Amino acid sequence: MTKPKIRPDARWARGTVFLKQAVSGLSAAFATQRLQLAAKAAVAAGVAFLIAPLMPGAAANYPYYAPLGALVAMYHNVAGSVKQGMQALAGLAMGIGLAFVLVNVTDPSPLAVALIMGIGVLLGGLPGIGKGSDWIPTAALLVLLVGGSNPDDFSFGYLLQMGVGVAVGIGVNFLIFPPLHFNAAAASLDDLRIALGKQLTDMGKALLEEWPPKHEDWSRRSDELSAAARSVRHLVKEADASRRANPRRKLHPRDVDLDYRNLRELERVTFHIQDITDVLSDVIYESDVPYGVPLQDNAPLADALKSAGDLLRSFSEDDPATQEEKLKEARTAVEACLAATAGRQPDQGMVPASESVLLSLHRILRAVRTAA
Repeated sequence: MTKPKIRPDARWARGTVFLKQAVSGLSAAFATQRLQLAAKAAVAAGVAFLIAPLMPGAAANYPYYAPLGALVAMYHNVAGSVKQGMQALAGLAMGIGLAFVLVNVTDPSPLAVALIMGIGVLLGGLPGIGKGSDWIPTAALLVLLVGGSNPDDFSFGYLLQMGVGVAVGIGVNFLIFPPLHFNAAAASLDDLRIALGKQLTDMGKALLEEWPPKHEDWSRRSDELSAAARSVRHLVKEADASRRANPRRKLHPRDVDLDYRNLRELERVTFHIQDITDVLSDVIYESDVPYGVPLQDNAPLADALKSAGDLLRSFSEDDPATQEEKLKEARTAVEACLAATAGRQPDQGMVPASESVLLSLHRILRAVRTAA
């Protein structure tokens, strides 16, 4: 088969189209959540500052740490608020303890500050401390430099007010519309199915065009599909985390385990579509590859790719009966292509790439069947 071998310059464009779509989708998904988080942070900080002067003893002299604690505990899901708040308090306690050790040994000095920072950062690497790692050197430095001649009162007030703020932040996040991120996860799964279906359809169209095809965007989407799959995994994990310790989960049940199963299958499908993309883009645009697609395979391969693409899109757009029909059509198209290529003798010195594409399509249909 005679064809010009021209590889499009894809460096500047790689990731732009699909990544912009992914970023746009993420921005839309989290815009409302960001507004809710900001509103709840404002409420929590105000409530914490309101009750801070009521704390006993010297703690009432440090009310400004309570809204800081509320802000520290504010996270976009309830379980994250609890985890982040507890880690911060653990880091504070460790930092205060470290400062007390140094206060009893030396006075504040450049050497003492350097020492407390170094040890604090070192302790921040302990496993399980998480977000609290930054608070170890911060708390130690504040006790050493701000606590002055009365580090006991300052440490007590600092830790108590931060604890009050963390408790208020967790309470506000739990009681005021605790977020569930199910919609973003479901939408991202649908978007990935549609994108994968479009990729298969576009490659089928390319096989029927005069080579090199006039449209070449499909040849640059391999990395974009990987980025999209990673974004979907992130959103499904966010949905899973958002239901933990969330009282609204009973009112809005969702099978997140099914989302994970669908995600794993789509990740497999993504891998095989990437393989097809790489094979066909090499065949069309590279001149030094030892494989190619025989001309007589173009039409049956195109039909198989288009049928598989229609199948993937059907899981987001059609009813189960239509999905089953699309699955049968895709199997028939792949089997017809297998029959058309079976027993054919390859050209001298040329390995037919059709077999690789068909193997990937077979694995895609098997993965889709499992998901269905």
